[in-house]
Amino acid sequence: MNFHYPNGRRYTPSPNSAKKLTPEKKWTYSNRGMTLEEDINETNEFYLEHGIATIHKKPTPVQIVQVDYPKRSAAVIKEAYFKQASTTDYNGVYKGRYIDFEAKETQNTTSFPLKNFHEHQVKHMEKVLAQQGICFVLLRFSATEEVFLLEAHYLLSYWERMKAGGRKSITKGEIEMHGHHIPLGFQPRIDYIKIIDYLYTLK
Repeated sequence: MNFHYPNGRRYTPSPNSAKKLTPEKKWTYSNRGMTLEEDINETNEFYLEHGIATIHKKPTPVQIVQVDYPKRSAAVIKEAYFKQASTTDYNGVYKGRYIDFEAKETQNTTSFPLKNFHEHQVKHMEKVLAQQGICFVLLRFSATEEVFLLEAHYLLSYWERMKAGGRKSITKGEIEMHGHHIPLGFQPRIDYIKIIDYLYTLK
């Protein structure tokens, strides 16, 4: 079956993308090469299994363009395209509060490019904040394996700065100043709930 991204590029699954969490899987501190998405998914699974929070990655919408029907009772998808998501990557609930966030990573070491975000994602964050939801971004500097939680209202201010003709990235210094560093852990891997507790006094 062929999958294509919105830009037409063919989707090729990575070796790690085929891995699924099973009950037999042990929580490990290895796998230093895991992507941010894999780390967050593992963290969310830990939260779910321990009754801490219910947060999931939203599925990427798919447009099916070719289907074969080898049998009347069966259908085989031959070609499909990943559509561009209209909101952020993750949402859920924690202690009665709605949580919504996006996760991005960069190979840059001194700044985080704003081109990693899309206009519709920023507008979605604005709407979440308007409804008093907890909204933020998790930013990872892949070269140094540093992860930061940056509240959405800071991202929106940097986005507006860019639209007004300012710089097209957030400096690492700005992220360190306004964001919250999350050290990689064991159980869970990226404990962003601890930062949520600190920011919103939900302990």
